Amino acid sequence: MTESGCPATIYAAGMVEDSAASETAAWDRGMVARLMAGDDRALAAIYDQYSSLVYGIALRLLNSSAAADVTQQVFVQLWERPDSFDASRGSLRTFLSVLTRRRAIDLMRVESRAERRKEVVARQAVSVVPNVDEAAMTMIASERVRAALTHLPDDQRRAIELAYFDGLTFKQVAVATGVAEGTAKSRLRLALARLATVLRAEGTVEWA
Repeated sequence: MTESGCPATIYAAGMVEDSAASETAAWDRGMVARLMAGDDRALAAIYDQYSSLVYGIALRLLNSSAAADVTQQVFVQLWERPDSFDASRGSLRTFLSVLTRRRAIDLMRVESRAERRKEVVARQAVSVVPNVDEAAMTMIASERVRAALTHLPDDQRRAIELAYFDGLTFKQVAVATGVAEGTAKSRLRLALARLATVLRAEGTVEWA
């Protein structure tokens, strides 16, 4: 038997793995506890730790744009409902992976239904009358979003305005605000989380 395969070596390797797993579990619990206390810095830490994992899972099922949307939804949901994570049922990594797959599959189903509806409409060639009520609701929602921005810190509000109203990229937002690109991304994701909280309280949006 080689040295690497001796019982003592195997036992030591197992101890290292158990120790790493315990540290990860403790970190997960600590971060979620901070989320439940409303600490948005914990969300930023979790995002930095797991965003590439979440995006990668979503990208296997969706295009890059949809995968980015799902990634944002997953972390906003975690911010909105941190109590949905149960450490006794698995790690935060596993929880986010399952949530991401569920979100991505739901989106695929929605897109599939939308495509079928388009095909039916195309076949029927029906002239559609503009829906005035729907247009009005869209305008109201837009006004509520702008009003909700007043609840954000100045730096986060500016980042949202540049990215979503002026259409700038992360890099352009960073240049416009004089910060690093990573800082601009962090401001945007935290701003979106806070914005979702305000809009959800007003009944403008709902998260599954």
